[in-house]
Amino acid sequence: MADEQASLRIRRATAEDALGIARVHVRSWRESYGHVFSAFLLDGLNVQARAERWRRILTAGAEVWVAEVRARTGERIVGWASAGASRDADGPAPLELNGIYVLRDHYGTGAGQQLLDAALGDAPAYLWVLADNPRAQAFYRRNGFLPDGTSKVDTFGGEPANEVRMVRGVPPEDAEGGER
Repeated sequence: MADEQASLRIRRATAEDALGIARVHVRSWRESYGHVFSAFLLDGLNVQARAERWRRILTAGAEVWVAEVRARTGERIVGWASAGASRDADGPAPLELNGIYVLRDHYGTGAGQQLLDAALGDAPAYLWVLADNPRAQAFYRRNGFLPDGTSKVDTFGGEPANEVRMVRGVPPEDAEGGER
C-alpha cells in the first residue's frame, strides 16, 4: 500500500470512470454496512447497474471526484466523493456532500481527506451520515462538521436506515433542525 499511497491522485471524474466508481460504491457498502443492512441487500448490489447509473450522473455534469492509485496494472479508482447544491428544501447550507467512499484497504492513506477537500474545499456545507457509523462521523468532526439535531429514516433497497445531519460553517441559529 505504501507504493499506492505515494501514487495517490485526486481528479475530476469523467463518464469513463463510471465502472470504477461503481466498484468502489458497491464494495464500500459491503465493507462498511454489514451491521446496518441485510446480507441479502448487500449481496444483491449490482456493479453493472450501478455503473450505468453513474454514467448517467456523470454525463449530466455532476461534480464527482475520484481517488486513484497507480499500480502495475494501471490506474485504479479507490475512492470517490460527490457534492452539489442542496437536495433538501430546508438544507442548512447551499452545498451538500452527497457521498464519499474509500475502500477499506485505503483508510488512513489521506484519500478520504483529499476527496473531501476536492469536493467541498472549506465551504459551508452539510451531509447526511448513518447514525450507526462512528468512524465516518469522527472523520466529519475532524473536518468541522457537527450534528445539528436533525435526523431522518431513509430507505435503501426497502430497508430502513437512520441518518443524522452534520453541518459546518453555518451559524448555529441557522443550522438548527429537528426530527424529520
